[in-house]
Amino acid sequence: MTKRDLSGISRRDFLRITQRFGMSSTMLALGGLTGVVTLPQLAKAAESTYDKRFANEARFTLRHGAAGFNVRNLMIERTGILEFIRDIEERTDGELRIEFIGDNQICGQLDCVSKTQEGIVDLFSASTQNSAGGAPYLNVLDYAYMFPSRAAQYHFFYSPESNRLLREPLERMHGLKFLFTHCELRGIQLGNSFRDKPTVTSITELAGTRNRVTGTQLGRIAMELMNLNPTPIAWEETLDGLRQGLIDGAETWASAVAYANMSPVVSQSVDLRFFCGTEHTAMSADSFDKLDGHLQDAVMESSYLAQIAAQYANEAALINTVGFSDPQMPGTIFAEHGVRNAFLTADARREAEEMCSPEFVPGPWEQWRERINNWAGGIDTYTEIHRIAREIPADMLAENVEPRRWWRG
Repeated sequence: MTKRDLSGISRRDFLRITQRFGMSSTMLALGGLTGVVTLPQLAKAAESTYDKRFANEARFTLRHGAAGFNVRNLMIERTGILEFIRDIEERTDGELRIEFIGDNQICGQLDCVSKTQEGIVDLFSASTQNSAGGAPYLNVLDYAYMFPSRAAQYHFFYSPESNRLLREPLERMHGLKFLFTHCELRGIQLGNSFRDKPTVTSITELAGTRNRVTGTQLGRIAMELMNLNPTPIAWEETLDGLRQGLIDGAETWASAVAYANMSPVVSQSVDLRFFCGTEHTAMSADSFDKLDGHLQDAVMESSYLAQIAAQYANEAALINTVGFSDPQMPGTIFAEHGVRNAFLTADARREAEEMCSPEFVPGPWEQWRERINNWAGGIDTYTEIHRIAREIPADMLAENVEPRRWWRG
């Protein structure tokens, strides 16, 4: 992957370009540039993108609240957002235009969901776990060890069965259409207190540590069962918490560490894989329903393309950009900052699974499981998703999962 160098462009110059051509046009233009980018190159590309996007008058302009995302970090954690915007505008010949509002300017990880439900924005991108506070049904994705791999996650999101198990209840309960998502599995990202300690090989070595947890209720259950002392801290405050030693670690995924500039204060990335890390994009159902039928079809097709883009690009970025591999690629973010990958053996992950998953320790999950099942209309959501996640071989690579149009099931 060719890296982009913006060192020759000051923040003031960049803002001048965005003020002239808009953030969306500048972002899309920058997304197509590689290598050393000069100010004249960026200005020319932004102007060309602007002229193309505004050649026709838009019938609908949708506001996209993208939490803390920008072009730099979207090239680290590949979520499909830029590909979605580019494709939907081209596919509809400008009838639909997306106004991208990132860098926490209009909403952050915890409140983008509510801003969408309130109609302040039409679409949003944030993790499903951080969004679970405003849309509790998203907890359905967070049973411990329900997904054994990233491949299993993609297989589920492409599956037509994801409609009855995830998408339809989410829309009915919370007014949100789940469009597409990137897929990783959460581990524990350890701070400086583990820099001089041996690489972690077992969950028991983390017993008693204090770790940041997201807004998901189910994630907290798993962490409590593994003696990881879940501590609620906002995503935007996690970096300072790790730097100051207020917490020993944070539950999140590898590319999130890289894109959020946490790598300098993370010593080990422990690959527990204990529940979803899904940076998804969803749309207000009200905004979707206002669109003509052909534009609704376009939204779904562009979501399908974005899902494929996220699947392939993020798998490549994990190795070539983040450094989440063994051996670690030189020049990656983890390599440059000395972040060690603690890839646990299958037996070590099984040890953690037997400590916390509903399959082995059903009691602590019963209340939430009953609640989610009732919301889904009486479906045993854990059993059903657990089954679908194991329809593919356990060793299948994520890039080999077959894309499917899930809404045509």
